[in-house]
Amino acid sequence: MASHEISKGRLIFAAILAIYVYGSIALLLGTVLPAVARQFNLNDSQSGWLPLANATGLIISSLTIGPIIDKRGKKTGLVGGLAGILLALLGLAAAPSYELVLFSLVVLGLGGGMIVTGANALVSDLDAERRASTLNLLNLFFGLGGMTTPFLAANVLKITNAATICYLLAGLVAFTFLVHLTTAMPPPSGAGSSVGAGYSHLLATPAFYFLALQLFLYVGVEVGTSTWLTKYLTDPSGPVKLSDSVANNILSFGFAGGILVGRVAVSRLFRALAEWKVTLGASLAIAVMTWGWLQAGSQVAVMVVVFCAGLAMAPMFPTVLAMVGNTFTQNAAQAMGTVITIGWFGFLIIPPLIGNVGGNLSTGLLLIPACAVIMALTNLGLRGTAKISTSS
Repeated sequence: MASHEISKGRLIFAAILAIYVYGSIALLLGTVLPAVARQFNLNDSQSGWLPLANATGLIISSLTIGPIIDKRGKKTGLVGGLAGILLALLGLAAAPSYELVLFSLVVLGLGGGMIVTGANALVSDLDAERRASTLNLLNLFFGLGGMTTPFLAANVLKITNAATICYLLAGLVAFTFLVHLTTAMPPPSGAGSSVGAGYSHLLATPAFYFLALQLFLYVGVEVGTSTWLTKYLTDPSGPVKLSDSVANNILSFGFAGGILVGRVAVSRLFRALAEWKVTLGASLAIAVMTWGWLQAGSQVAVMVVVFCAGLAMAPMFPTVLAMVGNTFTQNAAQAMGTVITIGWFGFLIIPPLIGNVGGNLSTGLLLIPACAVIMALTNLGLRGTAKISTSS
């Protein structure tokens, strides 16, 4: 289609749907894991391979899809990713064996990585002057999608098997696929540059290393919190000793709710502050709040501090991607995909470390505020390394 036929509103709608879909599948495994384990009689060791399979797909696709998007256009990545997710959901729903479940989860990760990179790259290019605000608002819908799947499964549909929720999400993905298939999108932005040249520029830019380290640490902090918070709060030997239902509500409505509210509120900050200043303040607040919920001794105190931790984490992921977009104006999707890939390694490394250091969970959880302090230091390194903001 000709460029004059491209509708900015339609592009934003398509990107919102894609991010919402990714949010919906991001918590799918946690939602259906008990049912899958019962269906295939999986022990804890076998169950542990399932998230690893999903993360492997995310890493592979995030690393490879950027150059493809720069060469072929964002529509290629988005349509391809949605098609992969649709096939993976149908495979999970009808899987006759544990091996096919593993394969489907790899494909689900491949598709997920493609649409995360594609949707963020698409919106990043729509408004360069307000890139950070726009990406924060876009990623609000990731949070909404993440809350939707477990909420519907547990409270509305009363779903007790994996197939039903997979078929339901497949319907949403099929609709989103059709929207993207029929939406005119901008042409490739990096057609004149080779993949090798893109990586050479990336690796020669000091800001890349600070941005990659920051996303690595942040993803580990967020996933570490969402993975271990409920277990910590329900530990009979811990300081709070909450029930499972209360702890899960704190995780959902406190932590996830804080992220949702924060992404709406933070978009206004970029009118007055540079992106690195926002992430510096957020990193320091994360360090304080994640240390604070380890000191809280009551349900109300934990709820307040966890909500504030979610508020502090809200701007980190989309704002780091905005800084990537500001720094790498050519082959932007390649740069964004590479940084996101390094972020997924934080997913793989930091949460397991929390459970395996210090001899007890309370000690291991101190890694979260420690990582947040290092995140703050990376912001000082970012200052002046590249064009990372339109404001000083």
